[in-house]
Amino acid sequence: MIFKEMAKYDYEQLVFCQDENSGLKAIIAIHDTTLGPALGGCRMWNYASEEEAIIDALRLSRGMTYKNAAAGLNLGGGKSVIIGDPKKHKSEELFRAFGRFIQGLNGRYITAEDVGTAVEDMDHIFMETKYVTGVSDAFGASGNPSPVTAYGVYRGMKATAKVAFGEDSLKGKRVAVQGVGNVAFNLCRLLHEEGAELVVTDINADSVKRAVQAFDAESISPNEIYDVDCDIFAPCALGATINDETIDRLKCKVIAGAANNQLKEDRHGDMLEQKGILYAPDYVINAGGVINVADELYGYNRERAMKKVEGIYDSILKVFEISKRDGIPSYKAADRMAEERIESVRKSRSTFLSNERSILHFDHR
Repeated sequence: MIFKEMAKYDYEQLVFCQDENSGLKAIIAIHDTTLGPALGGCRMWNYASEEEAIIDALRLSRGMTYKNAAAGLNLGGGKSVIIGDPKKHKSEELFRAFGRFIQGLNGRYITAEDVGTAVEDMDHIFMETKYVTGVSDAFGASGNPSPVTAYGVYRGMKATAKVAFGEDSLKGKRVAVQGVGNVAFNLCRLLHEEGAELVVTDINADSVKRAVQAFDAESISPNEIYDVDCDIFAPCALGATINDETIDRLKCKVIAGAANNQLKEDRHGDMLEQKGILYAPDYVINAGGVINVADELYGYNRERAMKKVEGIYDSILKVFEISKRDGIPSYKAADRMAEERIESVRKSRSTFLSNERSILHFDHR
């Protein structure tokens, strides 16, 4: 079953990690290393079964291949999951044990924070391996990623506005922001500074109040956000909010937000295309965080990282160029952009190795 699942999307490696003393049960999935070592976060979750954990690791690692490729990073896609309740089962011993398994892969996989893990967990991993990002500032890391992720979404939103409205200015644009957590709050700040008109919602009343006071935003209930007459709808909370129930309610020209997995199913991207709503693919527009932590691999430089994050603007424009070129919805165009980059490098490497073999054969003769 496992090899059949791996063959489906050409996964390279699946590693099972077990340490009896700490109680560690973890899975590392490496999807593709054509562009470089696999980078992807470590998720800790109380999975219902080992099979569910394996499937999640595989799915998430493939997503990171596309995200890293689309972001222009020289990194492949990987992901790890630790089976356990993050509120009960965390310990220094557990994460240090996990760090030793990562070290054993000798750089093929580099980890980072994800759902259920935090900076202090990465610090414990760092005690055993250098192949980890998102550690404490004291170790020369990048710190809180939220402002950087928000800046990338802001740049991608401006690029999407350029295609939809003919100019990238967001001044006077009405933006409905779904969820105002750390990333979205920083996004709202950037939008407010440019003169956008904000409508916000969140299940946390305090978060809404903070945004209303800071940015003179209009507040609305979580369910009503889909009915707001706006220029841009920005999903910045849970995934799968673009679905059969919500698409018909949307009154926007653009969808551009920070949330992961915004489309409940791929076909919802087709439905947006048919409705004439321009969709900025989530893993392209929200790549600021991974671009930021990836810079730690070179000795973190904030200015350099932010310059790379600015490039999300051009990446989004390229997605829409491919969409127009090939007559496909933007979510498919994003995949194609990533696949074309991977395939280009793969062919180049194959040609190089072929030439090397020819030279060796000639020398032998």
